[in-house]
This record gives sequence, structure tokens and C-alpha cells, in this order.
Amino acid sequence: MADPRIFGDLFLGIGAMKAGTTWLYAMLDRHPQLHFCPEKEVHYFYHRYVDKTQLNERRRLENVRERYLLRFDPATANIDRIRQNLHWVSAYLNGPVDDHWYRNLFQLRSHHRYACDFSNLTAHVPAEIWPRIQASCNRLRVLYTMRDPLKRLWSHTKFHLQVTDQMHLLDCWGPADFDAFVRKPFIWDNAEYGRTLRALRGGLDDANWHAVFYEDIHADQRAMLARIEGFLGVDAQTYPDALLARRFTESARRQMPEFFGNLFARDIARITNEVREEGFAIPSSWG
Repeated sequence: MADPRIFGDLFLGIGAMKAGTTWLYAMLDRHPQLHFCPEKEVHYFYHRYVDKTQLNERRRLENVRERYLLRFDPATANIDRIRQNLHWVSAYLNGPVDDHWYRNLFQLRSHHRYACDFSNLTAHVPAEIWPRIQASCNRLRVLYTMRDPLKRLWSHTKFHLQVTDQMHLLDCWGPADFDAFVRKPFIWDNAEYGRTLRALRGGLDDANWHAVFYEDIHADQRAMLARIEGFLGVDAQTYPDALLARRFTESARRQMPEFFGNLFARDIARITNEVREEGFAIPSSWG
């Protein structure tokens, strides 16, 4: 029987960026009751409710070229996996980009309980939109991760410069340059934890969303994974030690300038206080 609501059971991981979501994705992608499509970050809800250019034709074509058409080695690739990916690419390039398009990205889901999408931009969806998303699901679960806001800002800055081949800027930028760059919305908005927490609390029942800290994830990885499995209501799994120890999308190891923290001290204090006001105990490692 088809699901009475278009998305069925949906699990959304919504960031914050550089706060452990890729590690969680790598672990949970092994879970037999969770189905991820080939693209970790679809950004559909951000496209639909915030920025209609996010999934325009050019961006989808660029993504397909970079991630799926030019990145496999014919000498070593598994032909069944490539055929499966190309089948998914066809759905991804289809249109219009609407709820049916999004549902069809998970068409290979079979016995899995949840369709899963880890898109950090979904954290920027307004509170009034969350009930609309929930109304399209049989069951909705939303996981939000936070990290020491100053360390997250520094990691995000390094990572962006690294992937855009601009690491040399770290050696010549002064305080004004860092301040101007870090406050650009695509960096700064990911640090506004309080805004996201208020939107989740205002738009969803408590049972539908859960927030965790990056610091707690890596303090006891197995306990955190068990906690998330309990939140989802799925079976407990055993995750191999070698996988637990891996780090993903790490930014380059560069020391934070002494002046960096002072640039954002008032903002960090405000953000931390907003998280505390939402009822969360701040990790002791936060500065």
C-alpha cells in the first residue's frame, strides 16, 4: 500500500555545517532501516521555501557533472553501482522540482523505514514551514547538531578557503578581512543556533526533533548513535571501530589567529546564551 502522505517516514539531518553531520551520515548510512539517496545534501526544503535558485537546472547539472559523471574509474568501478547512480541522476535532473520530484529521489527505498536527507541548509527553514513539512510525512524526525560556535566559525572558514583554493588568504588576512568574510551569510547563518532551535520548537512537537552537540558525539560515539537510534525508533546496530575513528571533510590544520576570538566574542556569548535559554546544558569545552 502506498504511503498516505507523500514523504512517508522522513529523517532530516539539518546541520549545523562543520558540526559532525558528515560523520553521522557515514555511520547511519550503514543502518539497514535508513535509506539515503546518493546525494547527501539535497537541499530541497531550502530550495522550496527559502531560495528558489538552489536547485535550478544549472546547479543540478554542475552537481551531476562533478559528483557522478566524471568521478568514477572505469577500470575499478562496479557497473551495477554506476547504473544505479545514473538511474538516480535521471530522477535528479527531472522536473519540475516539487514534492513529487523529492519523493522520487528515494525511489530505490524498499524495506527501509526512513528516507534520509542530511541537508544543512534545511536549518534555515522558517518556523511556520515545519508544520507543512510534517503534514507531508507519516513520521518526521529532525536532528540538529551544534558545535562550539567559535571553533565552528574557524573550521568553516578554513574549509571554505580550502575547497575554493584560497588557503593563502589565511596568511595575509588581518582582523578586518576575517570579520568581513566570516559575517557573510553563507558562513555566519550556520552559527545562529538559537534561531534554528526557536524555529524547530515553534514549528514541531518535541517528539519530532532532537538537538545534540558535536562535543557529545565524540565524547562517546556509540552512546550518541544509540541515542539517535532511540530517537528514530530503529533497531540498535554495531558500528565498526575503524569507521568510528574516521574523520570526514576535515579542514586543514591551521592555528586560529589570536585576534579571531575577540572579533566575535560578543556574538559568541549571545549565541551561547540563546542555546542555554532554549533549555540546553552547554558543553564545558565551549569557550
